[in-house]
Amino acid sequence: MWTVVTGFNRGDGEMTAELEHVTVVFAGQSESWARWIDHQIQAAGRATTLIRWNPLRRPPTVEALADLLSAPGRVLLLLDDWYERLGRERFTAWADVLRQGLPAYRDRLAAVSVTARPMPEEVIALAPVELRGLRPEVARSRVLECAGVPAPGILVDLRRGPRFPDDPPEVWQAPRRNRRFIGRTELLEKMYGAFSAGRTEGAAVVLLGPGGFGKTQLALEYVHRFAGEYDIVWWVNAAQRVTAREQFAELAPRLGLPDAGDLTATIKAVRRELDRTLRPWLMVLDGAEDPDRLLDLLPEGRGHVLITTYRTDWGAHAETVTIPVFERQESVAFVGRRTARLTDEQAERLAEAVEDMPLLLDQTATWLDLNPAVPVDAYLRDIRDGRPDRFGVMASGQYPQSFEVAWAKLVNSLREGAESAWQLLNLLVCFSPDVVPVRLLQTARHGDLPPELAELVAEPSSWNTALRKLSEITSMRIEYEQNPRMDTQTVGTLRMHRLFHRFVRSIQSPDDVARYSAAARRVLVSADPRDPASAANGARYAALIPHLEPSRALESTDDDLRELVLNCIEHLRMRGEYHDGWWLSRMAVENWSATAAPTDRHVLVAVHQLANMLRRLGKYAEAESVGRDILGRLETAGNTRPIELIRAKDGLGGTLMALARYDEAGALFEEAAAIAAAELGDEQVPRTLALRSNLAVALGLQGHYADSLSLHLKVFEARVEVLGGKHPLTLNSALGTAWMLRLLGDYREALAIQGHNSRAHSQALGRNHSQTLLAEHNLALCARRVGDLQFAEAMMGAARRRLLGRRGPQHPESLMVTCDYAMLLRDLGRIEEARELAEFSAGQYAAQLGDHHPYAIGARDNVAVLLREAGESQEALELSRDVRARMERAVGADHPWAIGCAKNQVAALAADGDTEAAVALGRETAERAARTLTDAHILTISLRAGLAVDLAGLGEHAEAEALRRDAATRLTWLLGADHPHIRRILERHRPHWDFEPQPI
Repeated sequence: MWTVVTGFNRGDGEMTAELEHVTVVFAGQSESWARWIDHQIQAAGRATTLIRWNPLRRPPTVEALADLLSAPGRVLLLLDDWYERLGRERFTAWADVLRQGLPAYRDRLAAVSVTARPMPEEVIALAPVELRGLRPEVARSRVLECAGVPAPGILVDLRRGPRFPDDPPEVWQAPRRNRRFIGRTELLEKMYGAFSAGRTEGAAVVLLGPGGFGKTQLALEYVHRFAGEYDIVWWVNAAQRVTAREQFAELAPRLGLPDAGDLTATIKAVRRELDRTLRPWLMVLDGAEDPDRLLDLLPEGRGHVLITTYRTDWGAHAETVTIPVFERQESVAFVGRRTARLTDEQAERLAEAVEDMPLLLDQTATWLDLNPAVPVDAYLRDIRDGRPDRFGVMASGQYPQSFEVAWAKLVNSLREGAESAWQLLNLLVCFSPDVVPVRLLQTARHGDLPPELAELVAEPSSWNTALRKLSEITSMRIEYEQNPRMDTQTVGTLRMHRLFHRFVRSIQSPDDVARYSAAARRVLVSADPRDPASAANGARYAALIPHLEPSRALESTDDDLRELVLNCIEHLRMRGEYHDGWWLSRMAVENWSATAAPTDRHVLVAVHQLANMLRRLGKYAEAESVGRDILGRLETAGNTRPIELIRAKDGLGGTLMALARYDEAGALFEEAAAIAAAELGDEQVPRTLALRSNLAVALGLQGHYADSLSLHLKVFEARVEVLGGKHPLTLNSALGTAWMLRLLGDYREALAIQGHNSRAHSQALGRNHSQTLLAEHNLALCARRVGDLQFAEAMMGAARRRLLGRRGPQHPESLMVTCDYAMLLRDLGRIEEARELAEFSAGQYAAQLGDHHPYAIGARDNVAVLLREAGESQEALELSRDVRARMERAVGADHPWAIGCAKNQVAALAADGDTEAAVALGRETAERAARTLTDAHILTISLRAGLAVDLAGLGEHAEAEALRRDAATRLTWLLGADHPHIRRILERHRPHWDFEPQPI
């Protein structure tokens, strides 16, 4: 209500000391103003004391006032509208105290006001100076004048210190302040203290308590009360993971960050920015559910995270503040503010009946205020002693009987006195309570709504009146916004408490459930943009998904609804939200399989998406099981549409490719491509081209590099014709082409193509797109192979850092680049760094894919190379023998990867002193390489160069020299005379092979 500043004299001996001191007295909700005023006075050279004053905690006596104003010096009262929260009786008592006590302190008191509301007469007598609406410099001048502080002779930079409270934070998204908030002072101080303790390193606080205890309102009060301490305040409705992640990502453009397309990437970009920014920030996750599904929304920078939840497991991630019900005096004061009908004694009886629960206090006090003809004592008896069935509601046993009686009376008052609001409530409970879709209802087609609600929505004034009535009676929170014409205010958002939502759902009649749920589903179908691939529709789909389950859309047999669900699943896939996509596709499959044929189109698409999500989550065994099941169903059915068979073979092929079953995957892709060419068309059909592109990737993984290159080139040329040169799929085909050229040893042409391809990726997709990062990674690999190690390190290091920031170190793309980066560091002589990264990659591949996957085996072979570099020859040889045997079992002895592992074993044998064994294995491996890869392949040439070194060691100089010269000649033609490989062979150094994972 007020703040006090002191500095006037009581005698000449004390004047100097007192003039040096100012005391500011304020109510808790004006904390930001008090701190700004305090800073200005201190900057002018005066000592200050801040005193937080809570009249709920002090008796309304002259002695209490005297104690409050006993500080030395001048007292500055900071006046706000806190007095409205006292309740009639307590305010009257304090008004009498002010009348009696203030005259004695008149010469020491001054006051400033930060409220726009009319002041009581007792306060007007202090002649407060208004601060709201002023420029900061004017407000500062008035504050210093009131505090009796001469204006300093030098200008002060008002941008330093606390921000002027009338200036909002630079970035702000939060609901409006609840002007009815009262009490909770100790809890707010505890929260502030917890955050203050972590001011330099960041802090997280969890507000923990059951539903209806006021956690959200407490968080909202903290946000507004301490907004002056933050430059960024962002509120996220975290009850639904889909909504929470979209709202978190919406912070990106406000921080100057681009939308990365992939939602996870955008979220990581926001987190990274919050982690490194010096601007103070506050992030609120309201109504948070399972922490494991929301931990990626917790930045770790120097800001503050405030979480409201009923889940105790959040306590492991933040300091917990347990939220109790109101203290009795808070309940009484709250009821007094909510309605003037109750005496303090009646308010206390009401608080006792509803167990001081803030939600019930709000609803019951409002009900009394809206029903003035009902005797208060009779209502209190009903709440305390009544039964819900007296008011047409069956007891559920889920809540205390007094709660159900209160809600039953509330519902009855809607039925009898506000029919349109009651009908609207029946429709609203068919949506999610956390994000009630007000805008969707406003824009719904007339025929989608029940006739009575269609008329209601068509008339804005009636619509807003019904929503306000619901808000008043049920404690729904509403936010207003300008309509598109900017001529009226309309309700923009609405939140219903889950407890009340659940209660209304439980008492709906079967007819009402069917009628209103059907209307809700029609509204959702009409709101479907029907284009989930478009990033512009992302927010719309994120708004629809939370309502699919409460509206019973997932159980419907309606084709339009099933299309909506499939579009939502595709949206989740496009946004990279694979966990939510897995849940939604699984729910669709379970529900639809019970009512539709196994080969129904909607069921098949949902199953295909389920396998898709499982594969992207690394659940390959489950994805294979789903993929084989759907393919088996289709192949045994007599009326299978070709597109379904194509989709099933393509999806299963992708899963098998991830499982390293490359031959099976290639066969499926080939079959699918043949069906597509026959049924859909050949060279000019994007789906046919996509299948051939997948087949080209599978051929490369099988080690058939020349065949893969040929097919990549054909697909690339066709895509240029069909899609254009800058389409992402066309660019991907060019990337595949350059990749195969490099694996075939044609490094210079690969570098030329990939240099252009990398630039085109940046222009078409942006620098941070995942496909762009893979293009830059391949460019770095090409540069490494032509000997430009410094450029390669700069390019690959930058791409890896961005991938780690977006995907994390364990993502397949991050692992691939880390694996290659380790061996590039080896070339640069940074052996310890290289070994650490190589061991990390090998461990992660083994953990994710299993010890027998070729990626895990190949990554371990890289470790063996680095062990040999470190002089650990025996360990290197043992590991090299093991990985060679494993790789031959995994992909066959003639695969380039198996040949490469054998090449490294040759080097390990030689390093361990067994030159004869090295020669024998080197000769056999070189012959196999020539047979499967040709004499001109880089792997064959380097094997012969190594064999020359070993033969020379055995004294076979003539054969050794002939092999060395042949290798040098071939490499000169392939790489150019100035390539480092040529120099190393002429100096009789042994070339090595390193494993490179390929993108799938």
